[in-house]
Amino acid sequence: MHILVEVQHLTKIYGNFRVVDDVSFFVRTGEIVGLLGPSGAGKTTTLHMMLGLISPSAGSVRIFGKRFEENRAEILEKVSFTAPYVQFPIRLTVFENLMVFARLYNIREPSSKILELLRMFEIEDLKGKPVSRLSSGENTRVGLCKALLNDPKLLLMDEPTAYLDPQLSIQVKKILLNMQQSCGMTILYTSHNMAEVEEMCSRIIFLNRGRVLATGTPIEVTQLILKENRSEPALREVFLHVARRQSNEAA
Repeated sequence: MHILVEVQHLTKIYGNFRVVDDVSFFVRTGEIVGLLGPSGAGKTTTLHMMLGLISPSAGSVRIFGKRFEENRAEILEKVSFTAPYVQFPIRLTVFENLMVFARLYNIREPSSKILELLRMFEIEDLKGKPVSRLSSGENTRVGLCKALLNDPKLLLMDEPTAYLDPQLSIQVKKILLNMQQSCGMTILYTSHNMAEVEEMCSRIIFLNRGRVLATGTPIEVTQLILKENRSEPALREVFLHVARRQSNEAA
């Protein structure tokens, strides 16, 4: 598989604090890769720099073989992003909000595309409902519809199933896996649901305090961080081990 994303020596400094500190990694075409780590590890900041939402203090991002800074518009046409904390204009209906994004993406036959996605996530009945009246889970699914409007080649996701109940979470995972398998979509996402990550991801990039602590398959990361020979991945145990060590060092 070709390398779709290449991040080199990415750094973000606020004052004297290095939120992201010399991070380098790659993502191959068609992979689903988890970007993991405790709160404050630099995951969201890394995604935001990859999207050009904030500028790095140092380092570079290449997507589709092109430097992001020089090819921003061209790259973003084929990239999308979703997170449960992204807010939509609350007075617009679900359909009106999605239509705004469809026009920004120059989607052909936008109404048909919107309805297709609403049906996919089983929220077609919400199309005329103002966003202000949506539950957190409904808002999350609308965000997923928005993220798939442009049939992205690369999808960046920050806690995509955070506000979904277990049944809806399973549904979303099936949709994403189907799209990855049928369309070759590449997905990079953060999550605190370690069981979900073990199920979904072929590879893990584990961050701690802004630096890459380990990379590899879930079982490889488990063995590297716990320094034990395990037969099964144990990412929840890895996460707790790193968070506990960080807490002890702070004390």
